[in-house]
Amino acid sequence: MRTILVVANETIGSPALLARAKEEAAKGPLRIVLCVPRKNPPHGNVIYADSVFEAAQVRVDLARGVLRELGIDSIGEVGDPDPYVAATDAIAEYHPDLVIVSTFPAAASGWLRRDFVGRIAEATRIPVEHIVSEISDGIPFDETVVVANRTANSEALLPQLASMATTQHPRLFIFVIPRDGGDAVALKRSQARLAQVVDRAHAAGLLAAGMVGDADPYTATMNALDFFPNARDVVISTYSSTRSGWLRADLVERVRKASGRHVQHVVTRDGGDQAAA
Repeated sequence: MRTILVVANETIGSPALLARAKEEAAKGPLRIVLCVPRKNPPHGNVIYADSVFEAAQVRVDLARGVLRELGIDSIGEVGDPDPYVAATDAIAEYHPDLVIVSTFPAAASGWLRRDFVGRIAEATRIPVEHIVSEISDGIPFDETVVVANRTANSEALLPQLASMATTQHPRLFIFVIPRDGGDAVALKRSQARLAQVVDRAHAAGLLAAGMVGDADPYTATMNALDFFPNARDVVISTYSSTRSGWLRADLVERVRKASGRHVQHVVTRDGGDQAAA
């Protein structure tokens, strides 16, 4: 069985890359190894390594799901933040027959500005192929970032998300749970909350993934939008203004102004729930 190593980040599920995978799969038994280098966030004073890892892992899992639907066997891993190191580590471990590097065009690709493809080709005797995907070509879903913490499992949120999903084009909901604090117990609590809301979303028939973000909800949101730049919508779930520190910090308007995205605000109230655009 042949092994192909695919190194990509935001273009990991692009139509051009998937079409190339289908071409190779038609030639015979094939295993694709996906390598997604971690991407450090631009916002916040503290970089949470687990959050960076989870954001990349979401891409790996989604791409594997798409390849599985195409009948292509695949495994994946999150690599070093340096794409060259990530690629060479994966080459040393999996001994691929072919390396495919997927990037945006040169004007938008930091990897190409560092001659990443050429360096890989020089460092190995393995054939290296470069696929360019346009900026608009990403994972084949409409993406919505959903930011929530204690209201993540409220009765208001999932029905609101379900109303946004359509049968015409799949919509992926990326849940972002800002961590409750900096210690291990707080992280576990946030991870459990995330696992529960993603599980409930799946049970409701929604396509969902997620990550634990920065403790500051604004930083967590803006980093998520950097990790998933194709997301056009943001849903922020909070308690009412009398209970929500997020609203007292004007989170909804700050995200709306800074991101330029359409932001929906879902309010969980005592004795009832409410959604607002």
